[in-house]
Amino acid sequence: MNWTWFHKWGSPKWFYEMSGRWLPWLGVAAILLLAVGLAWGLAFAPPEKYQLDSYRIIYIHVPAAFLAQSCYLLMAIAGVVSLVWKMKLADVALQQAAPIGAWLCFVSLVSGAIWGKPTWGTYWIWDARLTSMLILLFLYFGVIALGNAISNRDSAAKACAVLALVGAVNIPIIKYSVEFWNTLHQPATFTVTGKASMSADMWLPLLISVLGFYCFFATVLLMRMRLEVLRRESRASWVKAEVARLSGGNR
Repeated sequence: MNWTWFHKWGSPKWFYEMSGRWLPWLGVAAILLLAVGLAWGLAFAPPEKYQLDSYRIIYIHVPAAFLAQSCYLLMAIAGVVSLVWKMKLADVALQQAAPIGAWLCFVSLVSGAIWGKPTWGTYWIWDARLTSMLILLFLYFGVIALGNAISNRDSAAKACAVLALVGAVNIPIIKYSVEFWNTLHQPATFTVTGKASMSADMWLPLLISVLGFYCFFATVLLMRMRLEVLRRESRASWVKAEVARLSGGNR
């Protein structure tokens, strides 16, 4: 098997050039998908039989919850690459993804609380799904704190990678909490392989919103990583040339 594509990710210059090509496409896709998905779901999808219009918060809550978990899995994978192959870009991805994941987890918890009040009669309960998501938020905070507290870059990378790997145990707990325990939180609204519990005119805008959130996440992550790469590689000749080019273009 040819692993050339994998080793290219070890080159900050190659990543910077490639990500610059991807960003416009991802940004446009994020804007279009979010505009269509949210407008369709929040304004034009039919009301739910029992929850009426209060269910519409799923078009924000579900994508945020999906992405908060996916982001942490990405961090765990980046942690493995950082520890095993010593790729600096993996550490960049891990530490730059953490604040985005924390915000998404926060949005998921807040939107879930808003949804819970009319549905369950309370904003918060120590339900298995809610509690495990709160733990995920603290794990994000832990990675961010470690990255900022340890001055040595290599030591910080190892510590963040280990915490990301250990914390990944929480992801299957979140996913299967509604099956393992008797919880108030409802099962998954739709799955990749299973039959959706909603009609097509309700879950299609949800699917579009999820795709839009993922494109938005990829766009923001690449932008943060590009800035961090420029900061870390500031003494490299290609970075100086890029800065000179950008400075000349802004005159």
